[in-house]
Amino acid sequence: MMGTLAAVLAGKKIPTPEDRYWATVEGDIESVNEVLKITRIRVKYHLKIPGEKRADAQEAFSAYITRCPAAQSVIGCIDIKDDIEIEETAA
Repeated sequence: MMGTLAAVLAGKKIPTPEDRYWATVEGDIESVNEVLKITRIRVKYHLKIPGEKRADAQEAFSAYITRCPAAQSVIGCIDIKDDIEIEETAA
């Protein structure tokens, strides 16, 4: 998921080096019919960008998941919640 979002951001000329782009991920594993299953994944992206790129970043975030092979493979089986925190920096 992170790689797909980075690729979409790159298409909008938003670089994603490690010090400006990272994610925190949490998941829940539950017993479903006595079988342990991953039931939920929460991904929070953190992105530092110049203020003039905020709209492009929001647009990329709103569209990336439909292009993500990993997410598309498990949607319907695992509840995925994603969010992005954008910190504006000087250009």
